[in-house]
Amino acid sequence: MSLYADTQPTPPAPTVLVDATLADGRRVDVFLGDGRITAIEDHRAGPRDSRAEHDGAVRLDGALLLPALVDGHAHLDKTLLGAPWQPHRATATLREQIANERALRKETGIPVSARAAALAERMVTLGTGHVRSHVDIDPDVRLDGLHELLSVREQFRDRLGIQLVAFPQSGVVTAPGVADLLDAALAEGADLIGGLDPAGFDGDVDGQLDIVFGLAERHGAGIDIHLHDGGETGTFQLRAVAERTAALGLEGAVTVSHAYALGDVDMAELDCTAAALAAAGVAIMTNGPRHSMPPVLRLRDHGVRVFAGSDNIRDSWWPYGTADMLERATIIGLQGGLMTDDELRYAASLATDQAAAALGLSDYGLAPGNRADLVVIAAGGVPEAVAAHPQRLLVLHGGRIVGPAPHPAFPADGAPDLRGER
Repeated sequence: MSLYADTQPTPPAPTVLVDATLADGRRVDVFLGDGRITAIEDHRAGPRDSRAEHDGAVRLDGALLLPALVDGHAHLDKTLLGAPWQPHRATATLREQIANERALRKETGIPVSARAAALAERMVTLGTGHVRSHVDIDPDVRLDGLHELLSVREQFRDRLGIQLVAFPQSGVVTAPGVADLLDAALAEGADLIGGLDPAGFDGDVDGQLDIVFGLAERHGAGIDIHLHDGGETGTFQLRAVAERTAALGLEGAVTVSHAYALGDVDMAELDCTAAALAAAGVAIMTNGPRHSMPPVLRLRDHGVRVFAGSDNIRDSWWPYGTADMLERATIIGLQGGLMTDDELRYAASLATDQAAAALGLSDYGLAPGNRADLVVIAAGGVPEAVAAHPQRLLVLHGGRIVGPAPHPAFPADGAPDLRGER
């Protein structure tokens, strides 16, 4: 399904974005061709500049241009978007919540692929160009969710890059047959292997990590482990992950998501653990939880790569979530006390450059030769964009216009003119 109505032809691919404001404040013209950025030149204001009259030119009139936003952690298979509103059901423990989710997904009546596609559509219109989605692999759902998300990935391949993590939501060691299912998931198209609280859920740190790292090595896959365990139990596991990462030479290929423990230990324990993570090249993903958020600035100072993700969006885990990664940067900024313009720029980087690097997107960013995955934002600069998470004016994926939804500013016979839209 296209973002554009059948009665309106898809606008042609732009050839030049005229008068864009970059993150560093420069006003430039960005030239595009074959789905990539071909050149970036200083904008020449005045009547002698005829670039805006070229076929395929889009005038931005100083709107902010960023590389497409990156959602480093989502659960496309869990969302209830596209289904009737579901009141939240409170639970007391992680195991109870997982059981509740199993029951709910049998009651929903709307296929995973339809709900996931509804969320993916929303991501695209909000300027997200790439997402890493975890997908449940357990004895109940087996590989069904993976197969549905593989079809969604194919459906959106021209609009949204989707990485899939085989996620053992019901544990690894304590769930019979899950190790084999994870092996099969990697063979059938999952990009990474996940894990879940080796101590707190499986009660066997070495047992779970042996399986996760063993499968990653066998398949040449990355790793992204959910770690909710707090305190020194959590930091012990973080150092264990770092030790295995370094031993196998997996620097840059391993992420620990959430890592709440980093937000509730003393400074000595934090600094020791952060040093181990930085030395091994283990990244940390945060969605800005209301408690025990990893201290992103202190981790940055240690050299730890931190990046952002939405986590759950309108599902059985919580009713919140909009898929707007600028809003997510706001949440992280508020929770982490990021207030200065430089700190707001860092918050934005968690959903752009830092997330792209964590996901291994090598041709990402505003530079000649890179993919033209871009978003135009109704803001004068990055700090404003984070503080206000304003309107997305234009979204490009591989140089093609993919969002936002049709608007009168998109004439049927040419590229959109964004004048007057800010």
